[in-house]
Amino acid sequence: MEALSRRKVLLAGLAGVGAASAAAGGVVLIRNAHEAGAYDAAVLDTWRHSDSFETPLPAASRELVRYATLAANSHNTQPWRFRISDRSISVAPDLARGLPSVDPDNHHLFASLGCATENLVQAARAFGLRATASFDAAAGGINVDLERSPPIKSPLFEAIPQRQSTRSVFDGRAVPFEHLRLLEAAGNGDGVQLRLFTERKQLEDILAYLVAGNSAQMGDAAFIAELKAWLRFNYAEALETDDGLFSKASGNPTLPSWLGRLIFGLVVTKDSENKKYEAQIRSSSGVAVFISDKNEPASWSAAGRCSQRFALQATALGIRHCFINQPVEVPAVRGQFANYVGAGARRPDLMMRFGYAPELPRSLRRAVDQVLLPA
Repeated sequence: MEALSRRKVLLAGLAGVGAASAAAGGVVLIRNAHEAGAYDAAVLDTWRHSDSFETPLPAASRELVRYATLAANSHNTQPWRFRISDRSISVAPDLARGLPSVDPDNHHLFASLGCATENLVQAARAFGLRATASFDAAAGGINVDLERSPPIKSPLFEAIPQRQSTRSVFDGRAVPFEHLRLLEAAGNGDGVQLRLFTERKQLEDILAYLVAGNSAQMGDAAFIAELKAWLRFNYAEALETDDGLFSKASGNPTLPSWLGRLIFGLVVTKDSENKKYEAQIRSSSGVAVFISDKNEPASWSAAGRCSQRFALQATALGIRHCFINQPVEVPAVRGQFANYVGAGARRPDLMMRFGYAPELPRSLRRAVDQVLLPA
């Protein structure tokens, strides 16, 4: 979305309202200020470290689930459920929160479970727990066993409440070589290969695949309908659901729900989105591509773990990141892109650009009680 274009449309609409609506407009401004304050308070309560790390295992397990919910996930659908047992936590898919248009085989859903698992594993050490994760094919989820160990607060753990997918133009600075090596070490493993692309020619090549994927999606009515269903145009919508893609988190203004949905098709077009991605890629320091050995849910979740570990390491280094998954989401583009990145018959799982930029407003997450399954 282009904020400037959106403001122009909004102002054009408001210009014709006339003086009779001034009083009502004042009421709306007061309500918006109240909702913005409530939203800011919810953000502070969501994106924080625990008050104490010396807690009994049941209380620590709830906090581990809370840290897990701060992980990256597609469209901020938060497609996970957790079951706490005596010395383990299960991470299960919430298929009702799947995305059948953009993610018909639930690839991103299982990658999101991997992201949540990685946060849980990193946080466990701070609570004096060693977490061992394994994919349970029979149950269709991930089981994390917990045992006592000396407490360690690693830089990746410290980065959990600071991490965000920053959907803005970056400043174009190059990432130092030693930081690239740390990112590479974080993003590899578990049967997943990380490929880093930092040359300008490579980024232009990748941009072509991104534009091809985005163009295909923007021409798909089902994709657009699904995207709109997860958009939150104002504070009230975001607070009501604690999920979805909040406009402020993408650097866009808030709008009344009816107006946001009315003008969405006017400002969010194939051309406007492609221009946005051109600016974003050309301002980025590089692109990371995660490629798993096998095309199955266990490997998809492993790719999610690696991408989350990469994102936490980037955050610890002061580097922003943002997912750009269109080339791996559109099958017709994915095969060509796989050849470009040297994946061969393997499936490129996830992509993100990285670089330097200011922080944007944050999205929300559902409370622990909303994502817990009965023991």
